[in-house]
Amino acid sequence: MRIHKVRLGSNEIRVIRPAPPPARLALRDEGHWLSMHADRKGSEQLVALWSLAARSARSLVHLPIRANAAPDGGASDSAPAPLDLVLLHHSLQFPTGSWKEIRARLGTGTPQVAETPDDDFPDESAIDHQRRLYPAHRDHLRFDIAARTLFVVGSSTAFREHGTALRGLVEEAPSHMHRRPNAGHCCAELRAGPWSQTRTRTRRNVPALLHVQYCADWRI
Repeated sequence: MRIHKVRLGSNEIRVIRPAPPPARLALRDEGHWLSMHADRKGSEQLVALWSLAARSARSLVHLPIRANAAPDGGASDSAPAPLDLVLLHHSLQFPTGSWKEIRARLGTGTPQVAETPDDDFPDESAIDHQRRLYPAHRDHLRFDIAARTLFVVGSSTAFREHGTALRGLVEEAPSHMHRRPNAGHCCAELRAGPWSQTRTRTRRNVPALLHVQYCADWRI
């Protein structure tokens, strides 16, 4: 990965980028929902960077993937808008309107190696999904879109609990079609909070559902 540092007024913004960028990850705003496609390597990279976001409360994790073509059959009839992805901790209170300026000033960055533990995400059985319905719950994700980029914002707990679904995609998807040949595609769905099954858009009018689909055969 590469570390970039940019001054924004009196603040220094630290941006982490994978090196090289993921080639088999594509993100689109479909209008009613957000869709991401990932092959085996792409989903593994996404999980590693998701874990890094949970641990790097003072950094923005940027995946420059909007130029990536979606796999064959992944596009819809509504000409979806391609997006980059940024993961960040809510405590940064980052003004997304400044992202275009910061992105233009990132430069080449400094190479650095980072490792994330295999057990960074809790087991599914340890997550109390019902508590996301409580008004006092704060460990949810927020979605925002600015400068052709989807921002996923949350606490470390929110990233870890939602990361469990992404880790499950990596572990289960490769054998999914063999185990369930009639089940269709394998996916993980992440929802922005305050969580509700019926809520379709966030307070900033961004789709509240991110659908991550595993694509074993990536044909462009």
